[in-house]
Amino acid sequence: MKLKKLKTKYLGRNAIYYKSIDSTQNEIFRLIKNGNITNGTLVIADIQTNGKGTHGRIWHTDEANNVAFSFYIQLDCNIKKIEGITVEIAKIIIDILEKSYGIHLEIKLPNDIVFNDKKIGGILTQSKIIGENVKYLVIGIGMNTSKMKFSEDIKEIATSIKKEFGRDVDINEFITDFCNEFEGKLLEMVEHKN
Repeated sequence: MKLKKLKTKYLGRNAIYYKSIDSTQNEIFRLIKNGNITNGTLVIADIQTNGKGTHGRIWHTDEANNVAFSFYIQLDCNIKKIEGITVEIAKIIIDILEKSYGIHLEIKLPNDIVFNDKKIGGILTQSKIIGENVKYLVIGIGMNTSKMKFSEDIKEIATSIKKEFGRDVDINEFITDFCNEFEGKLLEMVEHKN
């Protein structure tokens, strides 16, 4: 899968697409384990059968045209450099949706994106840390863009962009915009002198 209009040096340059997979986050960790991953690799899926949320919860991606991707970034920096990275990711997502679609969403700390207190998206940040140094990040992003049916257990607490705003989000464009913005933000954080 090629993301057009990428301006990044590495993020998203290797993008692997699945129609259906257990979890994009799991796939990144499998690639790491097999030593078969390059810096900036993205794994994107239409459907996740066992998507990962925070606190061991499941993230439901059971319809196509919703955002579900994870990415791998190699680092070698002090953990303090990337403090607040999940919130920075949430800010980027909110900015993209505001600029491209005129949609106003909010961040529910530390890692949820909400509208009227209902969850539209979430960010899962995992890392390998040795001592005080971060060696790599695996970050998963899930957004209910088109989802219209919600199971009984989540229908009161979850919603989607389509349901709330009647807007369609171009997934490829969204992921491309995210990669372009986030790579620059990460560089800024890592190179910032404390």
